[in-house]
Amino acid sequence: MLFSAADGTPNSSSGEQMPPRWDLSDLYAAPEDPVLATDFDRWAAEARRFCETYKGRLDSLNGAGLAAAFAEYEAIEEGLGKIGSFSSLGFAAHTTDPVWGRFAQGVQERMTEVASDLMFFTLELNRIADEDLARICEAPEMRKWDAYLRDLRMYRPYQLSDEVEQVLMDKSVTGRNAWNRLFDETMATLSVTIDGEEKPLGEAFNLLTNADRAKREAAAQQISAVLGENSRLLTMITNTLAKDKAIGDKLRGYPRPTSSRNLANMVEDEVVDALVGAVDEAYPRLAHRYYALKAKWLGLEKLEHWDRNAPLPGVEARQIDWEQGKEIVRTAYAGFDPALGEIVQNFLTNPWIDAAPVAGKSSGAFSHSCVPSVHPYILMNYRGQPRDVMTLAHELGHGVHQTLAGKKQGYLNADTPLTLAETASVFGEMLTFQSLLDAESDPKRRRHMLAAKVEDMLNTVVRQIAFYQFEVKVHDERAKGELSPERLGEIWREVQVRSLGPVFHFTPDYDLYWSYIPHFVHSPFYVYAYAFGDCLVNALYGVYQEKSEGFAAKYRTMLEAGGTLRRKDLLAPFGLDATDPGFWRKGLDVISGLIDQLEQED
Repeated sequence: MLFSAADGTPNSSSGEQMPPRWDLSDLYAAPEDPVLATDFDRWAAEARRFCETYKGRLDSLNGAGLAAAFAEYEAIEEGLGKIGSFSSLGFAAHTTDPVWGRFAQGVQERMTEVASDLMFFTLELNRIADEDLARICEAPEMRKWDAYLRDLRMYRPYQLSDEVEQVLMDKSVTGRNAWNRLFDETMATLSVTIDGEEKPLGEAFNLLTNADRAKREAAAQQISAVLGENSRLLTMITNTLAKDKAIGDKLRGYPRPTSSRNLANMVEDEVVDALVGAVDEAYPRLAHRYYALKAKWLGLEKLEHWDRNAPLPGVEARQIDWEQGKEIVRTAYAGFDPALGEIVQNFLTNPWIDAAPVAGKSSGAFSHSCVPSVHPYILMNYRGQPRDVMTLAHELGHGVHQTLAGKKQGYLNADTPLTLAETASVFGEMLTFQSLLDAESDPKRRRHMLAAKVEDMLNTVVRQIAFYQFEVKVHDERAKGELSPERLGEIWREVQVRSLGPVFHFTPDYDLYWSYIPHFVHSPFYVYAYAFGDCLVNALYGVYQEKSEGFAAKYRTMLEAGGTLRRKDLLAPFGLDATDPGFWRKGLDVISGLIDQLEQED
């Protein structure tokens, strides 16, 4: 077995328990597992049979017949999804391992081949006339698929011919997917030298939270040097992927680069514009005001970029080992709702989390939903910082959401648009923060905790919207020609100055820092979902504070809905309406109010 649970394994030098590695054997034992090969053959054969049975016939089926086809399609997709989950999770944990790299590429290539037998299904469904589909869906057997068809029909205006769709899918293996893999493998191999030892790049980013300013500056210089050495490659990846997206958008007729993301999120372009506009307008009363306070607390006239995440003076840095971090998060969830606490406990007691910060592993954090027949898996890098506890709470929120939605809705209906997918994760962070704050009696520590929470919220709202604005500018300019590293740096600097404020003095090397952010590569325009989720959760948490009775049950119901309900229907039980122009300001006012408190105590 390639994966084993390291939870509870003592550190030989300190006696402390090390963060765990996950065990993927609930999916498959290893890349060479014969069960995996058998399953792959089985689902490939099922896909061929499905194509032979139904291709060209969907519009002739009655409701019961189409429901039967849906059931077969879902079973095949879930079977393939299990294989794909194992492949992507294994690669994320062993990004620099050539064995895993070859395995993941082989799986992706075969998946593309199998998918060619299934592609007709959604394309033909969208070609059925509205009145005919309405008649078919009158059958009670089709009720389960109402939401799926509702969302699928949104793509009708952008759907291409079967032949073009096939070519685009086939070429993705050597196109976008290949560039994504190159980025991942490149970033995983980057290293820095710290105290004479070679360390993964993530270690340098971790040092940016060190109390010693000289260590922060040295770490920043290491990061800048490594990014500078790889600037040509990272610039080429960015230019190529932006052009690739532009070609696809033009073929499909999307009005602007962000439109495909907004459609996937089931949110109108105008709603996203309103969110971005509200946050942009709030930059001065949020980030500018807070970081001016921080500079004062640090005794600095100007902040450098390596000071942004510096700990505040006056309180000793707190190290939270893995066992403590687990208990903090478990207690927070269980205190809110025992049912959610039980789900969280399952994650924390089973080998479903890969939290050890080791070389050759993805530097980010995520919860992967896998398939309803198997639990989600979580990847992160736990180094014992308070923000790592919040990351654990965040990813467990995703895990809870994915567990509830998968169990209730099944494979095809469980996925939630990104604008709502961040709700449970950010809400989990809020629960954990409030639990820690309530347990803290020292006024000085409470003040520092409030400041840390403000910084987290600024990172989630202000920074992510600035990232989004950077992407918009890059994709707009890429339409006119390739961007140089210098121009990318200029755009990056413009949005950072605008968002973070005049108290920052940005050294030229910070112009390189756009290049390490994986969302720009893997999921263009994903980032605004974090701000969307934070503002939504601020409003949602306000409802909970005003009237907690019955809230947890309604909250569970919202998570169980998965992708079956739209934003309006999900929020209605809480009396919230995201189309209200004041909705975003209300969420931003929560952050501003916390800064007000810090100013008054200053």
